Amino acid sequence: LGICLGAQIILDKSEENNVQCLGLIKGEVKMFPSPLFSGNNERLKIPHMGWNGVRLIKNHPVLEGLMPADEFYFVHSYYTLPASDQYVIAMTEHGIEFPSIIGNNNLIAMQFHPEKSGNSGLRILKNFCTWDGHYAE
Repeated sequence: LGICLGAQIILDKSEENNVQCLGLIKGEVKMFPSPLFSGNNERLKIPHMGWNGVRLIKNHPVLEGLMPADEFYFVHSYYTLPASDQYVIAMTEHGIEFPSIIGNNNLIAMQFHPEKSGNSGLRILKNFCTWDGHYAE
């Protein structure tokens, strides 16, 4: 389970200080473009800090029971960009749409903080603790 920075270090490399990462999932960590604007042309702050939704692309056992209206707590200036959509489980909008949950096999990682995200985040953590590690798309 990767949380926040833990979701970033599993990729190949990061623009933050141009560092090599673990390479468990092909891809890189990118900095949000600046300036960043919402759909109604409102300037957005970086870091992305606060509550935001996730749009599930794929079902995953760790995400079982989540509702479309659930929101999660984010605080980050960089985002994950896997080399292939096969790793993307959910997307979030903050000026640009970015992968907020990624995974591969028995690895799942989220850019937000489930431990700070109320009941929805606790559900993710509970699901992770009872997950057998198998994931078939």
